[in-house]
Amino acid sequence: MSTTLMALEATQTPQRIQTQLKENRQACAELGKKIRDFDPALVLMVGRGSSDHAGVFAKYLIEVETGTPVTASAPSVASVYGKSLKLERALVIVISQSGRSPDILAQAESAKNAGALVVALVNDISSPLAQCVDMVLPLNAGEEKAVAATKSYLCTLSALLQMVAYWKEDASLIEALDGLPAQLQQSIESPAQLSVDFIRDLRHCVVLGRGFGYAIGREIALKLKEVCSVHAEAFSSAEFLHGPVTLVEKKLAVIDITIDDESFESHRQQISEVTRRGAKVTGFSQPVRTMHPRLAPLSLLQRFYLDVEKVALQLGYNPDAPAGLNKVTQTL
Repeated sequence: MSTTLMALEATQTPQRIQTQLKENRQACAELGKKIRDFDPALVLMVGRGSSDHAGVFAKYLIEVETGTPVTASAPSVASVYGKSLKLERALVIVISQSGRSPDILAQAESAKNAGALVVALVNDISSPLAQCVDMVLPLNAGEEKAVAATKSYLCTLSALLQMVAYWKEDASLIEALDGLPAQLQQSIESPAQLSVDFIRDLRHCVVLGRGFGYAIGREIALKLKEVCSVHAEAFSSAEFLHGPVTLVEKKLAVIDITIDDESFESHRQQISEVTRRGAKVTGFSQPVRTMHPRLAPLSLLQRFYLDVEKVALQLGYNPDAPAGLNKVTQTL
């Protein structure tokens, strides 16, 4: 039986995504056509925290699947510096659970005024953000009470996948999404991959992944900081070899995020290199072996959320109340 809100909400994810995919199907079909007609020259991602990390996943997804360049916004440009960007041919995707942070709202309003096509992926469809954009994709994650986001983040990734599948008119990805809830349930029922023995004495570690693995690695590093008080930073395994790899000679701890997709072979070579140099490595891989490669990162992350919650409890931390954090953070 779940002992924390974090674990309880994480295990609700398959059902929430099943509902989301069904209820958003028509909206995604309409949005896909709207994006194709708009023919964006670029995509601008807007978000903070876990929502910003979802934007990194979106960058890989949109660039790999559609060839459209994607960049991350700097919300302070609008909210603090009062400047607007030239976004006449931009698709702007704003990700937020609450839809109420002033800097995110300022960026969305500025983008719309600049002529962008602005889409919000938001959990609260009554929020100010949902009212000011061109189109809304509800996350349908339900109320999330735990400070550490789990189901809302996975619902964001599934919403991005469904949006891009219909944008690209990718029949195989659309079909694969139908099986995602069952695959996430398999992940919940799979064996743990993270042990308290690896984390107990850590003060610092790096999370290494390639491509989509790096994208979710940023979220994994954030959760290690939030609920286990471990300083963790995510790197692309390729980027790590361009300088930071010198740290492994001090027996640096590495969490290896392996996704079975086009990045597999190059990432394994890079992990072999850091292991050879003396890093202390533990691995995470997708619990469901046979699934569409774009969905595989969600399977891995579903398992990680449950593992990190259990490790936090074993370390004496309350994952529902990380020190100094609130559920909703509003920034200017």
